[in-house]
Amino acid sequence: MSQSPVLSLPLIQPSQAQKHVTHNEALRVLDVLVQLTVQSADGTAPPVSAAEGDRHIVASGATGDWAGQDHNIALLENGTWQFFVPLEGWRADVLATAETVRFNGSAWVEVTPDTNNLDLVGVNTSADTTNRLAVSADATLLTHAGSSHQLKVNKASAADTGSLLFQDNWSGRAEMGLAGNDDFSIKTSADGSSWNSAVVATGGGDVGIGKTPDAKLDVDGVMKLTPVLTADLPAAATIGAGGIAFVSDATGGAQLAYSDGAAWLKVADGTAL
Repeated sequence: MSQSPVLSLPLIQPSQAQKHVTHNEALRVLDVLVQLTVQSADGTAPPVSAAEGDRHIVASGATGDWAGQDHNIALLENGTWQFFVPLEGWRADVLATAETVRFNGSAWVEVTPDTNNLDLVGVNTSADTTNRLAVSADATLLTHAGSSHQLKVNKASAADTGSLLFQDNWSGRAEMGLAGNDDFSIKTSADGSSWNSAVVATGGGDVGIGKTPDAKLDVDGVMKLTPVLTADLPAAATIGAGGIAFVSDATGGAQLAYSDGAAWLKVADGTAL
C-alpha cells in the first residue's frame, strides 16, 4: 500500500530514497484537509483575487480552471489550482457565510442543528433549569401559519398552576390563569408577596369580583356605576330587558333605573324616567 486509506496520504516505502519528499507531501495534504476551512462554497470559477493557500469548495457547473471539479476542494498552491476529492462525512467551515457544510456523498449541504429535545435555549440571554427557554428582547412574536394560532399553557393536575405572571423588576404584580385550581383568576399585588383576587371565573361560567363566586355574578364589596344623564341613556330596546343605570338627573333626584326592554323605569317605584 503506497497511500493511507482515508486521506490518501503517501506512505514512505522501505529503502525509499528521498523520504523527505513523501513525508512533506503527506504534511501538505494534512495542511489542506485538517480543520478544513474554505473561503467559499458557491463559486463555479476561480476568484480573480485568490491568494496563495486559499481553499474553496467548487460548486456544481464549474468552468475555467475549475471545470470538471464539481464538489471538490480547490487549493491555490504555487499559482496553480490543486484539487482534493472529499469523502462522505467531511465537514468544512465556510468563511464567507459562517456556515458549516457536510459532504453527503454527492453534494455539500449546510449542517442544520437538531432543535428537538434541547436542554436549554437562551436568546440574547442565559436560560437555566427553571427557565429552560429565555428570551431577552423588546418584543416576542408568535404568529399564525396561515389561519389560527393558540398559545397553550398546560399544567399536570388541578392543584398545580398554569399561568402568566407579570413582573416589575422581577417582583410579581399581576397573574392570570389557573392558580392552584381550575378556576380562571386574575390576581394583583402591590409588593409581590400579598395577592388579591381581582376576578375569578369558574368552569360553570360564574364570575366573582374579589372572591370565588356563589352566583352568576358575585361582588365582594361595593359596586359603583358611573352616573349617566337621561339624555345619554341608550334606547331601552337596544340595551334590552335587565339593563341597569345610575341616572344622575332623574326626576326626584339621582337614582337607579332599569330597562324592561321598552322603556327605562325607576327602580324605586317602577315609574318611567
